[in-house]
Amino acid sequence: MTDRVVLAYSGGLDTSVAIPYLAEQTGAEVIAVAVDVGQGGEDMDVIRQRALDCGAAEAEVVDARDEFAADFCLPALRANALYMDRYPLVSALSRPLIVRHLVAAARTHGGTIVSHGCTGKGNDQVRFEVGIGSLAPHLKVIAPARDFAWTRDKAIAYAEEKGLPIDVTRKSPYSIDQNLWGRAVETGFLEDIWNGPIEDVYSYTQDPTVPKDADEVVITFEGGVPVAIDGETVTPFQAIAELNRRAGEHGVGRLDMVEDRLVGIKSREVYEAPGAIALITAHQELENVTVERDVARFKRNVDQRWGELVYDGLWFSPLKKALDAFIAETQTHVSGEIRLTLQGGRAVVTGRRSEASLYDFSLATYDEGDMFDQSLAKGFVDLWGLPSRLAAARDARLER
Repeated sequence: MTDRVVLAYSGGLDTSVAIPYLAEQTGAEVIAVAVDVGQGGEDMDVIRQRALDCGAAEAEVVDARDEFAADFCLPALRANALYMDRYPLVSALSRPLIVRHLVAAARTHGGTIVSHGCTGKGNDQVRFEVGIGSLAPHLKVIAPARDFAWTRDKAIAYAEEKGLPIDVTRKSPYSIDQNLWGRAVETGFLEDIWNGPIEDVYSYTQDPTVPKDADEVVITFEGGVPVAIDGETVTPFQAIAELNRRAGEHGVGRLDMVEDRLVGIKSREVYEAPGAIALITAHQELENVTVERDVARFKRNVDQRWGELVYDGLWFSPLKKALDAFIAETQTHVSGEIRLTLQGGRAVVTGRRSEASLYDFSLATYDEGDMFDQSLAKGFVDLWGLPSRLAAARDARLER
């Protein structure tokens, strides 16, 4: 039986060229798998036909937009996942979903090899291969750009030589990866970290410096999941898409950062994630209202570690699974409404309400109706400071 290579297919130059190239190098049939994670662009049926025209034995297109929103974006939201306290894991979230479908396709089509278009300098090679190793350790992985030193110039020459039905002349100055959760832009003039990004870089967001009337939005959560916007019931996909549109119109979610890559190098990245940033901002504030102090303090550490694990390609790891269970427990009472004002590149919380609120007006107020017994405070302060006073007295005694 002929071996089969399952290729993560985007429809672009590099993965289109990979179809005949992999067939030549391995003697195997190539099965192209294109996964729609809300990246937009070309029609998926057009992409499927291109794969077949480039020599794929079979080609699959998977509409995974709802799956991506529910199974990957929502866990990131509940974890308030921001790598280096800023980046909402745009690319890192889509890779384990693509891995899931590559492994499924390998099982369906009898594939023995999986291939992707990542280079040896980036994070995505790790995310793909560690994920595949977790779900299907028997599969071999080939990465042409890394394993065969496959450059863009070589790809263009090969496409022209083979007469492949793809445009080999159009080249963006940027490397772009995008999905429902956001958009990542790198390379080109951005590699000089002194150069500021220009408006041409952005697609999901409008210029936040252009004056525009503010947009007020109310997001309803149940158990940490957005279920309505301005009172209208939404699916996870609809919630993210709607806030991408509305927050994007006000330039919310633009990030320009030098990022610590998993492979050890620093990389300049420009991101735009309007829906993700607006939702995380709202979710964090609802947690402030509904999650008890010690749980909230500990969860901040869990959130950070969760984000690092996902960034580092360990979505399917035992620790990630264990942290998921903790986070799920913390979301039991994260239900209520948050009001945001979107304007000038910012999503600002202006209102909160929840049946599960731990905020007690009668304890918080300094005006009439104050139920807080201030006479208890002196003893509390004395006991709270006792260890520090004892240590200070010890230090003073020993310094004599």
